[in-house]
Amino acid sequence: MPDAAHRLTPPLPIAVLVATPGLYLGGADYLGLPHPQVVAPLAALIYGIAIIGAAFILSWAAEAAQVDINGGLALALLAFLAVLPEYAVDFVFTMRAGLINAEHGHCMAGSEGSNPCSLALANMTGANRILVGVGWPLVVLVATLAVLWARRHGRTSTPSTHVGWVKLPRRMSVELVFLGAATLYSLHFPLRHSLTLVDAAVLVSLFVAYALRLAKAPVEEPDLTGTSAWVGSHSKSARRWLYGFMFGYAAVVILATAEHFAHNLVETGTELGIDHFLLVQWVAPLASESPELIVACLFAWKLHASSSLGTLISSKVNQWTLLVGTIPLVFAVSSGSFDGLPIDPHQRFELMLTAAQSLFAVSILVSLTMTARWATVLLVLFLTQFITSIVLPTEVDRVIIAVLSAVYVALSIGLLSYRFRTLGRVIRDGLATPYDALQRADEQESLRLTGK
Repeated sequence: MPDAAHRLTPPLPIAVLVATPGLYLGGADYLGLPHPQVVAPLAALIYGIAIIGAAFILSWAAEAAQVDINGGLALALLAFLAVLPEYAVDFVFTMRAGLINAEHGHCMAGSEGSNPCSLALANMTGANRILVGVGWPLVVLVATLAVLWARRHGRTSTPSTHVGWVKLPRRMSVELVFLGAATLYSLHFPLRHSLTLVDAAVLVSLFVAYALRLAKAPVEEPDLTGTSAWVGSHSKSARRWLYGFMFGYAAVVILATAEHFAHNLVETGTELGIDHFLLVQWVAPLASESPELIVACLFAWKLHASSSLGTLISSKVNQWTLLVGTIPLVFAVSSGSFDGLPIDPHQRFELMLTAAQSLFAVSILVSLTMTARWATVLLVLFLTQFITSIVLPTEVDRVIIAVLSAVYVALSIGLLSYRFRTLGRVIRDGLATPYDALQRADEQESLRLTGK
């Protein structure tokens, strides 16, 4: 009987199947071919499901690619590809804002918070806050349940996964340092009236430096499961063809559906009387982020919580450097000018809260440990603003945002002051300590935690 890793499991065909209707509708529309006319809410659902299917395919392909790429760079690649649907949806709104700016000289038409410029940033701020406020606590919860389940069935957990907390390896200091640098830079965004090409240069440079640092990591044998294990089990040539095809198919699906998803999502808001900003900020990121969160939970359930949380941290680095950095670049290209993407007053509040949450997240992980206590604080603070953004008027919600931002910053200052010495070590590890030294330290810590 063939090994399980050599058998194709149902998730891949299912992901291809659910992505096909959106690919057909979007592709037919681009090519001018006849296709059924679908009402906006149903069309948004079809395109959203197609993006979810494509995101899963991207995640499996990126995991399998770790066989041929060094560990740290593979983790960054996985994180980048996992948020590629997020890039696509964000770029659609940004390009639309740029085209309107080129035609009218501005893109601020419409009510504050739901004009084209605001929608270009809404998806990004919502995705960032969901990733940290929901994704990181979710990993701790699933990892804790997995440990309890393993103990109940006589299995042992990994050194990085415990009841109520997840321990990160020291090599994750690299991600924390670059996320911290991008966060410190972002703290002045709320004082700005636009995101410019200077911001693009700074943030993209941070991402390039991050990727170069990761490129020095040693090659590690990946622990693949499910669909990614099936792809990775093939010969070198077949494996590369397989995940290359998966990358290509998923990319085509995203290109064919992203613009239609964004358009129909806004159209749905118009038809149902739902605020455009709320749909773009919360519904669109849920569609593009959900596969990444599901994959992270699966890793955590299999007692690989440090890898699970590490992937989400890498995704946050990607979003807070490359995604934010390329938004003004896309706007400049689409508007045919060197203008920066305008930031209205409502988006300044949103950027302030997103940057403050990011600072708090970094301050928590300076200890390289995510505990249930701090995960709960992240989740409660996120849900507070999520609920108020839906049920309260904009003016009141802004007061809540200002208060929550102050809470995030105050907690961050307290944590960073308390962990000042640890912060210095993390910065040294992230920027200068050789990867082999970090790996030896991680191995020694693993032996200490297991009592060997």
